[in-house]
Amino acid sequence: MDAQRQSMLRKFQKELNAGTVSLVLLAVLERSPEPMYGYEIAKGMSWGMGAGVPVKHGTLYPVLRSMEGNGLLSSRVEPSVSGPPRKYYSITDHGRAVLSDWRTAWACTRDFVDATLEGDGG
Repeated sequence: MDAQRQSMLRKFQKELNAGTVSLVLLAVLERSPEPMYGYEIAKGMSWGMGAGVPVKHGTLYPVLRSMEGNGLLSSRVEPSVSGPPRKYYSITDHGRAVLSDWRTAWACTRDFVDATLEGDGG
């Protein structure tokens, strides 16, 4: 692949990831029985994705802070035996409601894109 195509692919992937990171992050926290800290969330988001994980750990923390600020997540800080204190995140009731809305929006978008790419879009 030439440099221009690589650049265009990186830009497309970045734009595509912008919205999906929040959706996947909420889903990971929703199915977790316990609060999770950043590294655990990142591992949960990369499950099944192999080496092509679209989420960089450094980009995860601003998303977590933003989602907490919007009331989708709550957090608590706990000491860690192996380093600095860890901030553990949980999904809130508001976050669960928003996740439900986002799942519906994702399904509609996914179906539209799949149908269009497969030539079934009418």
